[in-house]
Amino acid sequence: MLPFEYTIDEKMFFCFGTAFLVTLFLIPSIVNVARAKSLYADPNHRSSHQGSIPNLGGLAIFSGVMLTSLIFFSFTAFPKFQFTVAGLLIIFFAGFKDDIIGISPFKKMMAQLIAVAIIVVFGNIRITNLHGFLGITDVPYYIGLLITVITVVGITNCFNLIDGIDGLTSSLGMLVAFTFGTWFYLVGEFNWAMLSISLIGGLLAFFYFNVFGKKNKIFMGDTGSLVLGYLIAVMVIQFNEFNIGLESPWAIHAAPAVSVGILMIPFYDTIRVFLTRIFKNTHPFTPDKTHIHHYILAFGISHRRSTFIIFGANLIFIVVALFLHNLSTTWLLVILMALATILFYIPILMVDRKKKKLENN
Repeated sequence: MLPFEYTIDEKMFFCFGTAFLVTLFLIPSIVNVARAKSLYADPNHRSSHQGSIPNLGGLAIFSGVMLTSLIFFSFTAFPKFQFTVAGLLIIFFAGFKDDIIGISPFKKMMAQLIAVAIIVVFGNIRITNLHGFLGITDVPYYIGLLITVITVVGITNCFNLIDGIDGLTSSLGMLVAFTFGTWFYLVGEFNWAMLSISLIGGLLAFFYFNVFGKKNKIFMGDTGSLVLGYLIAVMVIQFNEFNIGLESPWAIHAAPAVSVGILMIPFYDTIRVFLTRIFKNTHPFTPDKTHIHHYILAFGISHRRSTFIIFGANLIFIVVALFLHNLSTTWLLVILMALATILFYIPILMVDRKKKKLENN
């Protein structure tokens, strides 16, 4: 408990400020240690950057969010969070090991499954209702468990896989956390709103060094993208669960479809890339340059502008999803996926046509 009584708005401010300042002050020290120990993300065949850049930004983000939670969160009033943290620690160490010495996809997946098991079994954080998707509402425990596993592992890896250019993952993370955090605040779920704004604070400080840093430029690494994806996945589950039978002016009718809309860029891009690789008889996790940001970069657009374009596209999906939330879950998903297919394949087809012209010449 805090020694003084604060209003929720003051707590929100302190959560944001603490996470921001902790991350801001940690990153220069992490960069110095990474340089001293040669802990870099060296360019390879799928990289979009040049030069050796430290890739331990996730360590600072994790520290900022965790220190903030220990200071300002009441675990008695927010019991589910302790199990979220327990799972998060496993995700953190799996990502940290991957950034330092590497880890096999199997071990990384096992860490994610253990993290999911903790929040489901001990925290009872799981999906229990599909809000009318394909006519389904309540789901049996084991079906809900399977859907929860797919949701958490899927979203966690979505953010991990889309982390390819400066500012992209952190800006999308801030946008998504802001959207969910605002909704949590409006419906009175202040603990989850505080977690959201703490994550935004850490991501904003990282974004500064990642995009504008020169001396202390740093990447998020697997540590950061996995931690971010995991926290967002838990928010998605709670967002869907809080909307079950909610009587509020801010209630969301087609919550699962709206969740997809809020996460559309990382969600759709990951599915598209996986299916493309499978059709080419390659492993879904085989690294390549087929993500949407690679196609935008192929036009000669800078990292910053590419991030701005993708950020703007995801914002459009969020607005559309919230505006149409009174539709059925199934129909809203159909509309969102159709819109995503059109928007995604415009740059892809243009780049492919450009390549064919160069080959013919």
